[in-house]
Amino acid sequence: MRVSVIGGSRVDEETYETAVAVGRELGERGHTVVCGGLGGVMAASCEGACEAGGHTVGILPGPDREAANDHVQTAIATDMGNARNVQVVLNGDAVVAIDGSTGTLSEIGHALDFGRPVAGIGTHDVPGVEPVETPVEAVDYVERAVD
Repeated sequence: MRVSVIGGSRVDEETYETAVAVGRELGERGHTVVCGGLGGVMAASCEGACEAGGHTVGILPGPDREAANDHVQTAIATDMGNARNVQVVLNGDAVVAIDGSTGTLSEIGHALDFGRPVAGIGTHDVPGVEPVETPVEAVDYVERAVD
C-alpha cells in the first residue's frame, strides 16, 4: 500500500526521529512512502523507509526534481506550489500526519475529503484524525483502516 506521510518541514530532533521510525515501520512492512519530497518530516520518513528497504515518492511543489531530499527515490515535479498537497494525499491509500502547521492541516482536510484514513502523531486535533502515540500504532491503524 502507499501511505502518505505528512508533517512539518522544519521539526525538532524528537519529531524527526519519530518520522524516521514511521518511515522505517512502513518500509519494513512493504509499504511505499509518499510525501512532499522536501525536509523535516518528509525527509525523515523517507530516510527511515530507505533504511528498511522501502520505496519513497516525493511530490514536489516546484519544477525541479533535483530539489527532492536525498532519500526520495521517485521525484515528481509539479510546479504547483502548495496546491501539490492535494496530490500528496491523493496518491496515498492512507495518511500518517506528524506534527505540522497549516500545510499539514490542509493535507489532512484533503485526505478526509478523499476518504483516506488519517493517523496523527502530535498533530492537529481534527475530527476524523485517529490520534496515536507511536509509529507502530500509526501503521497498525492505517493498515486496519484500509483492509
